[in-house]
Amino acid sequence: MSDEKAAPRAVDSDPAPGSRRPGGRTARTRAAVRDAVLTGLAEQGFPGLSVEYVAEHSGVHKTTLYRRWGNVEGLVVDALELAGEDSWTPPDTGSLRGDLRALLRETADSFRDPAQAAAPTAFIATAFQSPRAANALRAFYSERFGRCEEVVRRAVERDEIPHGTDAGALIRAASAPLFLRLFITREPVDEGLADQAADAALAAALAGVFTGPTRPTPTTDGTATGTPAPNG
Repeated sequence: MSDEKAAPRAVDSDPAPGSRRPGGRTARTRAAVRDAVLTGLAEQGFPGLSVEYVAEHSGVHKTTLYRRWGNVEGLVVDALELAGEDSWTPPDTGSLRGDLRALLRETADSFRDPAQAAAPTAFIATAFQSPRAANALRAFYSERFGRCEEVVRRAVERDEIPHGTDAGALIRAASAPLFLRLFITREPVDEGLADQAADAALAAALAGVFTGPTRPTPTTDGTATGTPAPNG
């Protein structure tokens, strides 16, 4: 697309994303760019996304986008970082079984809704085509799983599962059946599958599967570091 197709309200004087207080012009600009990136990824995929497209759909001039985000990869990475700045917290039902079921049902529900599923699906597809997007996606899920680990820590404090349970490993194991169907086998997911995955992870935790030996912990650069699971 040509420069003439970009919306006219340029914001060339804005500083880098996040350098002003939330709610200011920078935050509004960043949100507009994020929304345009999400729309573009959902409609055209990463190969079809362009800076010109984002400029036209965000109202931010192309020269500003190049200066602040560099290229399409930079736009996608910042959109993912912004997605991780929400205030979402995991459920607290009073039991680990209830928390895991509620958490996985929420995940299944979000991917069953085409409107909600479009953006995360596009991000995951983009991660297979862009190393920078892959690193950003890994960081996003690492942070999101980190929030979810609170349900495991609460369960340990209630003596529902063994002390020394690796919270990250349990959360990833619980989520794995849903992501397998969503992105590998392309099978539907529903509440029944969510409950089954939650109950299977809980049974494994009760059996001590997630305690004991050192397990690799993914890092944002794609490597893994071994951290010993605490002993009960």
